[in-house]
Amino acid sequence: MAAPNRVRVAVAALTLSIAGFGAWKAHEGDGPVTVRGDGVEVLHPYIPTQGDVPTIGHGSTRYEDGTRVTLADPPITRRRAEELARNLNRSEERRFAASLPGVTLTQDEFDLYMDFVGQYGMPNWSGSSMRRELLAGRPRAACDALLRWRFQAGRDCKQPQNWGPKGCKGVWLRQQARHSACIAAQ
Repeated sequence: MAAPNRVRVAVAALTLSIAGFGAWKAHEGDGPVTVRGDGVEVLHPYIPTQGDVPTIGHGSTRYEDGTRVTLADPPITRRRAEELARNLNRSEERRFAASLPGVTLTQDEFDLYMDFVGQYGMPNWSGSSMRRELLAGRPRAACDALLRWRFQAGRDCKQPQNWGPKGCKGVWLRQQARHSACIAAQ
């Protein structure tokens, strides 16, 4: 992320920054890509890690109408993948802001918590210790709580034995990066 912007603003006034959306796309990647006969690249649905759910494009597990992605879905273009990710992020921004009445965050904090929501979903965010700590006015404790989210499909992603080819090392590395960025934003 860029140099921290430490100005705190009401969550309801914030939206995901261009840098935050770019980081989201980079973290989520594309999944399997092929080139159609007309030369257009298309992204196929896939399961990112063992125990995960079908995903398409940049981490999208559902479409705008709420329909879940399935492995039988047709591939989508890069343009559609970006459009889908932006639409889903806009929808989640509103729900995220509503979950934090009266809370102020920096732009960097907003971006990294939205990245968390994009990875783990609003139901997990809503019950998270990060949310509870922010509502209680303890932003540093909220940052530290990020490190508790290191499990995937019952595996502790902090443990090296879970870092193999179908492992979840990336989950742990992403949480460590979020934690570091969160601390820097304080």
